[in-house]
Amino acid sequence: MNMKVIVQSVNFNADKKLIDFVEKKVTGLEKFYDKIVGSEVFLKVQQTSEKENKEVDIKLNIPGNDLVAKKQCKTFEEGVMLSVDSLKRQLAKKKEKVVGK
Repeated sequence: MNMKVIVQSVNFNADKKLIDFVEKKVTGLEKFYDKIVGSEVFLKVQQTSEKENKEVDIKLNIPGNDLVAKKQCKTFEEGVMLSVDSLKRQLAKKKEKVVGK
């Protein structure tokens, strides 16, 4: 029960606090679905004048297919929370399909 979380930051250097936050939130998804192999998280700063210039892209590797959530927010923390919530819903749907068979 130790999925691998790869965090990549684009256009900036993520500090340890942010990386720890991302890892904690993403590994929490294992409670909802125990077959997650790993995940890749891309944190990007968009070169824009918009305040919501932080992009979070989370890809969960699951046998059979990958689940993806992408959010653009004012902070990475907010983007991670929203992405994780979206992935929780996707995992719940996936579980229903598996159980329904």
